[in-house]
Amino acid sequence: MGGHRRFDDDDDEELTGDEDFRGSFREDLERTLNLETWAEGLDLQVIMQRYKEEIGGAMRKEDQLRSIIRQELLPRLQTRDNAPQGAGLYHLSPEQLADIHSGLLFAGQVEAVNGISVTHETLPLDITQLGITAIGYGGSAGTFSQRLFRREVTVDAPDPYKEALSYIEMRQNRSHPGRRGPDSLSRLARRGIRAYAERAILVEKLKAPWRMGQGNPFTQELITGSGYTGLLKASLGMLERLMNDHPRFVFVSARMEDRGFLTMGHALDAGEFVILESMKQAGEDILDGWQYDIKERKRARRFVDAYSHKVVKGLFRASNNAPPRIFYAHIDHAHMAACVAIADSVLRPEQGFPMLLDVAEATCRSAFGADGFEGLVQDAYAQADARLQYFNGRKPRR
Repeated sequence: MGGHRRFDDDDDEELTGDEDFRGSFREDLERTLNLETWAEGLDLQVIMQRYKEEIGGAMRKEDQLRSIIRQELLPRLQTRDNAPQGAGLYHLSPEQLADIHSGLLFAGQVEAVNGISVTHETLPLDITQLGITAIGYGGSAGTFSQRLFRREVTVDAPDPYKEALSYIEMRQNRSHPGRRGPDSLSRLARRGIRAYAERAILVEKLKAPWRMGQGNPFTQELITGSGYTGLLKASLGMLERLMNDHPRFVFVSARMEDRGFLTMGHALDAGEFVILESMKQAGEDILDGWQYDIKERKRARRFVDAYSHKVVKGLFRASNNAPPRIFYAHIDHAHMAACVAIADSVLRPEQGFPMLLDVAEATCRSAFGADGFEGLVQDAYAQADARLQYFNGRKPRR
């Protein structure tokens, strides 16, 4: 095992106080908890009226904010302090869009990688299936899969009583929400391995000059190794190859992260993009927020110093009917990367997200999705034990 993170948990939102609750929901927490303020039954007319008022008011405020950002903030991006090379607001013309469609996308010069993971958890065994698809408009470049079996650590105790107690204590610690144990590290490992595999396939298996992925190329799971020395070493070496050998890449995020930047993105019109900042500060934040050992910190520090300033973050909007998207690209190819992302996203203007990434994910779900996975697991459990005593058929509520 390598370094480990601090005691804060990325899986849980930071706990805040009553004042923050009042500021966010415009009412006191005490009132929300008072059952006298809760409606009995389902009065659809009252509910819809409240929804209309809240949604309408929120949209009016966003429209006002959009106007201010477009008039006052976007024109200053290029000249602000510490602006990266190429910062500013740009527009993709219909002629440029057509050229990218014919010359790159439909000519098979762009390939994308996307993946999914599904996990089945029981007391004696957790099974995780990772599936990844590489695809271009010329056809599939391949599907790849891996399965992880998380077994309980063997307790070697001569006393059966102590052995039983050890298993009970280990499993209780694993599930305790306030403690960080093997289970939380295994979740980090699953996310880290999937992120690594997607980017490694993009680097090693694709042939097209332009390559597309989902998320942040320098995601925290890779820069930290998710607590595993082997993953850290493999990830940094793979990302170095990405930067040096395949700098024509674009990564697009599908998550509602960086909400401040997304607020700025709603001020964009269809076909526009902005270059915002380099990943230099983000790299420093990862280094500061993780507890590495000395050797790992030096390795991560060398990588961040060498490459974080060469990746930029930006925003694009493919359609006025779709939300803006955050993208990441090599600083030397960021403008064309944004154009490629927009050109692929306009093929489905209601989504405004690259179609190649969606097709890759859909292919993954068809081959490696939850339904087929659960069916195989259930069949295996039935063959191992007809009583299915360890199989939990109920899904947890969200």
